[in-house]
Parts: sequence; C-alpha cells; structure tokens
Amino acid sequence: MHITAPSAALAAAILSACICLSAQATTDNPALRAGEHQVVVNDVRLWYKVAGHQANGAPPLLFLHGGPGYNSYSFEAQAGHALEQHVQMIYLDQRGSGRSERPWRGDYSIAGLVEDIEALRKTLGVPKIAVMGHSFGGTLALEYAAAYPQHVAKVVLVSAAADIPAACAARVDYIARHYPDRLEKARAEAKARNETPDTCFYAFNSVGPDLHQRVNDEVMFPDMALGKRQDDLDAKSGLRNTGELGNALFGGGFTSYRFAHPERLTMPVLVMAGAEDYAIGLPAQRALGQTLPHARVVEYPHAGHFLYLDAPDRFTRDVTDFLAR
Repeated sequence: MHITAPSAALAAAILSACICLSAQATTDNPALRAGEHQVVVNDVRLWYKVAGHQANGAPPLLFLHGGPGYNSYSFEAQAGHALEQHVQMIYLDQRGSGRSERPWRGDYSIAGLVEDIEALRKTLGVPKIAVMGHSFGGTLALEYAAAYPQHVAKVVLVSAAADIPAACAARVDYIARHYPDRLEKARAEAKARNETPDTCFYAFNSVGPDLHQRVNDEVMFPDMALGKRQDDLDAKSGLRNTGELGNALFGGGFTSYRFAHPERLTMPVLVMAGAEDYAIGLPAQRALGQTLPHARVVEYPHAGHFLYLDAPDRFTRDVTDFLAR
C-alpha cells in the first residue's frame, strides 16, 4: 500500500495542533496559572506568583530574592513587569520571608531552601526552570543549579553572594576609603582585647550603630535617590525582614560561605555585576565567572548592588537576550 506524504499545509496544521496541545497542557496546570498562589512544601506554606508570557516553549524564570529574609515585591514592581513582556516569571518569597510562612520549628538552612525550590518546580509540573538570583538569592540559584542541574535550563546571577568573605572584604575596603578613622579605632580596640576578628567582623562592626544603616545604603546605592525609592516601596508593601532567616544562617556559619561546586553548573550562566557594588564586590563577581564552565560576565560601570535600578533598560535587554539564545 502506498501512503503519500502530507502536504506542507497539512504538516503545518499538525505542528500547530501539537503546539496548541502542549500550551493547553501547561495552562491546565492550576499551579502555573497567572496570579498569586500558596503551596505547602516541606511543612512550610510558601507564597509565589506567576506572571508574564511563555515564549516558544521556554521554561519559566524563577526569581530568588536576597536578604536573607527579604521578599520579591520590590523586584516585581521595578523590574519584573518589563521582563514579563518576554518571559513567564515566577516570583517566590522564601520560607520565613515576605508573604511566606515562618517555619514553626525554625528550620532554616541553605539545603532546606534548595529543597523548597525543587518542591516548587515539581508543583509547577515543568521539567526545567531558569533561575535568577539577586544577592543571597544568587547563593540559592548556585546551590540549586549544582544540586539539580538536570532541571535548570539557564542561570542569571545578579550581584550574587557566592563568596561571603570576599563580600566582607569589599565592604571593609569601602569603609577604609570613606571612614578610615572608624576602622582604625575598631582594629585598635580588637588588638587591645587580644582578639583577631575576621574580615566580616570589621565589615559590620567597625563603623558603629550611628553609621551602620548609612554604610549599608552607601555600599549598595551609588545613587541614594534609588535607595530612597526602594525604601518607599518596602513601606508600601507592608512587608519587612524579620531577621529570622538571616540570623539563623549567619549564626550557623554563613559568614564563611563560598560556593564550592562550580563544575556542576553545566548550563549557561550570566553573571551580572556592578562596578560600584561594595556589598558584594566586583572582583568576586569576576572570579565567579572564571570558575563556572559556561559563564559570561557583564559589568555595569556605574551601577551598584541593584543593577535593575541603576540601568533598567540594559538589565532587561541583557537578561532577555541571554534567555532567548
């Protein structure tokens, strides 16, 4: 029996039907429908939100906020909407953060946070996700991609905290140039006590409580007007960082954290770094890019810790171009 090949028009119709069925299958998953969601994973209720448009079957982009213990509200409000024109976004508030639950047993660990991400991916019903981590969220993006490389399509690291001792050194360098008397006083007092504190001690204890918040802002925001805008958004959100997650991590030795498994990141990685970011430090970002097998580093010459505030148009373009490749 002779069977003729389908015409070009029929083949196109079949392909179109397959694409529609695939899209319908994704839409039919309630967990992946647009809007706010709550899901209990690993005995903790997590809040997440789905927004934007899936392009050509590309995996959704999961945003991981910093802090530790911050939230995704301000990123969505200031950078998310532009990305949503090109990408399906998933905004997650990590356990103990934002609109998510504080675990009643106080279960906080990087490994646990990574398992929360994997549980969320399973809830979404997608084989792969792309992950974007800002600051401490970059720590989680790196650790998740190292633990589950088979489920990660691409990684975007925005001022990622991959080396905490190096980040502390960047902050001390800033203090040494702008508040040298405070740093020398702290060093002299430590010497008098016969103590040899590590760099992170001087990073966070040398300027004193009267300047602590000011230095926190200065190392992140070259333009303090953007810092004020960030504060206003935080106030509008009604959300706050309780410090519970951060205290648990730093009390458990996070000040000595360095990402240890770059070889496991077999997927493409975009490392985005601000030259004026002294909360993380440009040298640490360059070093991270050199250790990852398939990484590209993009530097923003006049930007700080929040690249998407300092250069919003370029930020959107760099991220969407990377994801579209």
